[in-house]
Amino acid sequence: MNPTGRMERIETVVIGAGQAGLSTGYHLARHGRPFVVLDGGARVGDNWRCHWDSLRLYSPAKIASLPGMRFPAPPMSFPTKDEMADFLETYAETFDLPVRTGERVTRLAGTDGGYVVETGTTTYVCDHVVVASGTFGRTPYVPGFAAGLDPRITQLHSSAYRNPGQLSPGGVLVVGASHSGGDLAYEAGKAGHPTVLSGPIHGEVPFDIHGRAAHAVYPVLWFLARHVLNLRTPIGRKLRPDIRKHGGPLIRVKKADLTAAGVELVPERTVGVRDGLPVLDGGRVLDVTNVVWCTGFRQDFSWIDLPVTGEDGWPLEHRGVVDTAPGLYFAGLAFQYAFSSMLIGGAGRDAEYVVRHLVSHPRSGTVAERREAAHA
Repeated sequence: MNPTGRMERIETVVIGAGQAGLSTGYHLARHGRPFVVLDGGARVGDNWRCHWDSLRLYSPAKIASLPGMRFPAPPMSFPTKDEMADFLETYAETFDLPVRTGERVTRLAGTDGGYVVETGTTTYVCDHVVVASGTFGRTPYVPGFAAGLDPRITQLHSSAYRNPGQLSPGGVLVVGASHSGGDLAYEAGKAGHPTVLSGPIHGEVPFDIHGRAAHAVYPVLWFLARHVLNLRTPIGRKLRPDIRKHGGPLIRVKKADLTAAGVELVPERTVGVRDGLPVLDGGRVLDVTNVVWCTGFRQDFSWIDLPVTGEDGWPLEHRGVVDTAPGLYFAGLAFQYAFSSMLIGGAGRDAEYVVRHLVSHPRSGTVAERREAAHA
């Protein structure tokens, strides 16, 4: 319970003011429903501002729009992470969405006929909750054996990495060869560090995303991401668990780029520690002074005091609807409905589906109904 004892009743609470939470708010506002969006950051968009300095979107501005607003940039440009953050902030202001920053949710629980959402300052009593707290989760994953590394080795998770200036002189091991791992290994190599990228590479986008071919290819990929790779198709249903479990392919930086930057590509995973140094699964010991963990994030819904997650930690939902907990929804999950769910431009469709279900399944004794009855 919050220390102030402050309580507020509202029909719907949206948790998270990223692209999914704001898209949900947009559609709730269009339906005239009372709601509030809670976010733990100091500003809307801080979930993007915290990434590494050189990060740019992997999809062009033309497919990075949100409901009711295009991204204000040339269609085939790739916005920076700060431009993305500013876009989210402008979006919330333009549509006058009721976002409350600095309100980190600590607990969500059920109550008679609804839900209780607790933050450090306020307890919200509501009929509906939409959890939009992150695509792959917000809790950095680092393997347990990392604690056994020599304390003189600089360790950074990708969520804490900003630029090569944080690295100690000497060699760098980047663990995890998804697109983020490839980007950071390339950056370390270009900065003059002997760099090893550890882990299997799950393919690479077979064209330069900044080249002319991208103008023709991206519309095709966007169509496939929305209309083919989704839960309605066998290939989409087969792909979903792999997408949620494994890292993505190399996108901006390719294997040839990494090799040209002096990065050594090793398919072996980093599996342990020997004499304070990281060890690959083939037994090779790497004498490095830095380890950057590009090992992703994990879903941590321990703050939800309801049995709504499976053994894999992911919510038990279909297109964001939790059948076992009427009134509880999720938005912005990886492959929530389609591959496009993970892209900025896919947030709107998933949010629209969730809100359409929410407004078409009124709950008896809702906050709004109780308020009307009290004034009758």
